[in-house]
Amino acid sequence: MRLNLKIGVFGGSFDPVHYGHLLLAQQCLESAGLDRVLFVPAAHSPLKSHTPAADNKARVEMLQLAIADHPQFAISTVELDRGQVSYTVDTLRALRDAEPQHQWFLLLGLDSLLDFPRWQQPSEILQLADLIVVNRPGTSGPLAADAWQILQGFATPAQVERTRASLVESQQFEFSSTDLRQRAAQGRSLRFRTPRAVEKYIETQGLYRPNPTPAAGITAP
Repeated sequence: MRLNLKIGVFGGSFDPVHYGHLLLAQQCLESAGLDRVLFVPAAHSPLKSHTPAADNKARVEMLQLAIADHPQFAISTVELDRGQVSYTVDTLRALRDAEPQHQWFLLLGLDSLLDFPRWQQPSEILQLADLIVVNRPGTSGPLAADAWQILQGFATPAQVERTRASLVESQQFEFSSTDLRQRAAQGRSLRFRTPRAVEKYIETQGLYRPNPTPAAGITAP
């Protein structure tokens, strides 16, 4: 592996992973010229009151199935291994400490910048990684102006300009993990919402059903 890779860190519950996640990661990979996107499933988000419905093992295995044929997508279990509240600053510290030769980027939605003051040590996050901000449809105008203004409270002018220059214009994705969980609970099809291998895994394992009956011997490659 060559040194000085550009690696994007994509955190989330991935409960379950769906095509919206994968398309967003691919868009950031291409737009920012990244060498790799690292999916980082969270143990527990400090900004969410609920814990993931699927256990850690299942969420990792679904991610493995979803990205199995993509050479530039990978998974880190650093937050799951830590087993505590998943603070982004701790994750970036651990990743940089392990591979300091690489250049690190953090993928997040433009709307997430509005919550940036609530994050743990936001100024240090900006020292550890550059931001790649995804502008989802419907989050432009006043919301965008507010987000950039908030960022200015933690970033240098140069960091703000780099972030604005790397803005990724996202397509409209009609997918959400909440919708997939609800559909699975109702026994409805997940076809074309998540990779077929993930769909079959959810079905075989009985994930998200009111009374799941997991099958034995099902593992991800």
